[in-house]
Amino acid sequence: MYSQIRYIRSSPFASEKFGQLKRIIKILIFLSFLSIVFILLCNVWVVNRTRAHSYFAISSLPSNDVGLVLGTSKTTSDGRENLFFKYRMEAAARLFKEGKVGSLILSGNNDSKYYNEPLDMQKALLKMGIPETALKLDYAGFRTFDSVIRSKGVFKESNITIISQDFHNARALYIAQHEGINAVSFAAQDVPMGYSVRTLVREYLARPKAVLDVHLIRPTTTLRNEVLE
Repeated sequence: MYSQIRYIRSSPFASEKFGQLKRIIKILIFLSFLSIVFILLCNVWVVNRTRAHSYFAISSLPSNDVGLVLGTSKTTSDGRENLFFKYRMEAAARLFKEGKVGSLILSGNNDSKYYNEPLDMQKALLKMGIPETALKLDYAGFRTFDSVIRSKGVFKESNITIISQDFHNARALYIAQHEGINAVSFAAQDVPMGYSVRTLVREYLARPKAVLDVHLIRPTTTLRNEVLE
């Protein structure tokens, strides 16, 4: 009986299966390593390529006719005020009031009648004293790629100031640079450390996706701009 068990364990079939498993594991480890290297390189590349066009002080920011405000939810998943949203609106209002932009494109997601980022941004800015005539609503900014592409393709603007947090601006600027858009960015106030680790991790992964979108995938961007009611 013991000799039969030894034979089964050392059979050519078992050895071949074990060898295949080892090769699969090695391939997976190698692919994981390549993925990590690609993500790191894309992040470094995107940040370095856009750094010269990123501004933190209003005094040094060049003036533009139009500011592109990138959308986000006005509240967090647990119903609290979203600081990313709050600080972006404050930055956009300040740039308009100080004459750094003449109007604002509010670009965000409106994938249902129950969720409307552009309208939420408009309401917030109206409360801050920004005239409605200065606000253009882009209802199909489903992704940053869409928002940037549509600022030129739909709103016919080729010179824009992108308004979001600094970590987000780098990706938007990179897309603009490769789509024939003359863009600078202004960094809205950042959120406290640890406020949303998930958002920062997602952005770290979104930059490689932006590189692929610009140079390889070329996703289709909708040209509609109707509000879903």
